[in-house]
Amino acid sequence: MTPAGPDPRRRALLGAGAIGALGAVAGAMPAVAAAAAAAPARSGCPWPLYELFLSRFMQADGRVIDPSVREQHSTSEGQSYAMVFALIANDRATFDKAWQWSVANLGGGNLADKLPAWRWGRRDDGSWGVLDANPASDADLWYAYALAEAARAWKAPAYAQAARALLRLVAKHEVVTLPGFGPMLLPGPQGFVHAMGDGAHLWRLNASYLPVPLLRRLAAFDPAGPWSALASQVPAMVQAVAPRGIVPDWSAYQSRPGQPAGWSTDPDKGDVGSYDAIRVYLWAGLTPKADAASRRLMQALAPVAQLMQGRPAPPETMHAATGALAGEGPPGFSAALVPFLQAAGSPAAALQRTRAQGLADAASRATYYDTVLGLFGLGHADGHYHFVPSGQLELRWLQGKSGDKACARQ
Repeated sequence: MTPAGPDPRRRALLGAGAIGALGAVAGAMPAVAAAAAAAPARSGCPWPLYELFLSRFMQADGRVIDPSVREQHSTSEGQSYAMVFALIANDRATFDKAWQWSVANLGGGNLADKLPAWRWGRRDDGSWGVLDANPASDADLWYAYALAEAARAWKAPAYAQAARALLRLVAKHEVVTLPGFGPMLLPGPQGFVHAMGDGAHLWRLNASYLPVPLLRRLAAFDPAGPWSALASQVPAMVQAVAPRGIVPDWSAYQSRPGQPAGWSTDPDKGDVGSYDAIRVYLWAGLTPKADAASRRLMQALAPVAQLMQGRPAPPETMHAATGALAGEGPPGFSAALVPFLQAAGSPAAALQRTRAQGLADAASRATYYDTVLGLFGLGHADGHYHFVPSGQLELRWLQGKSGDKACARQ
């Protein structure tokens, strides 16, 4: 992270020390614990950046960390991402550890009836525990997605039960209906809906919380939920908040009696797009072209593909209203843009891919977030995974009759 970096509610995971109380999980999730004990040894394809992620940012107990943060905190975002990467790597032991740590520490031993806390770490008095109990909805969706796909790929129904419990709670506490627009995902249950007097309301929202492939898969997994409707809303939201193709990190939606409701600039963060918004381009690039949302997303975001022509690195910040650009984004930004630029048919993809590949070097000083963006962006470009139109993961280790043959495909 950089000093001018991300919103404190989002970026990163973090810390060293404070081993989680995994014993609480065994009682809360006996089926999953038993499945973990019987899991076969890891047999995924070689993935150096994933090995770097494990060695630098993950403890042996399954806790994802970032040593650069004062509180040495862990977040639901990082834990859920780690589970996705472990599934892509066919690393079931790490998948289970990340989930069990989440249950024990972000869920207090049980995530069947509550959503995971967003942030856990070292408190001011030196003790360790939850720092912010308000859940983060994007992490909640990634948890559910990882569990649903693990149930399918590893033929482990206990994961599916946990995914359904999370989705019921997300639908109940984190999905709202915006007047004049329709269903939308709140960033969390608390603090993002504001009554402004005289019947006026303001909702603070984040476009990077809504990867279309996840919503497609969850719609098939949980047909009664709002996931298909949310997926249909994503292109409309992006088109509304990014008239120049530049997506802000945060956006606002307002309604006032007697006036049309609509989108506006976030009153706190303004129109800046940076460490959150970079994921919108990543998710758009990962969305299969056969998905109905892909064409609309790529059209809305096309100006950013054009501005990358001839640029050695992505801007660190872009302003949605004015188009102003500033700074040089870290290598993770390049990695995030690779699938997007490839989907746009842009020759800039090759240069950004070359820049991003340095993330896997042993001497790289990449941050947690850079590495995460690299795993998503380069993992896709290198063929470790793809999303199919249904939202399911196409995994290299599941392809073909031989794992070695599958790993040889580039």
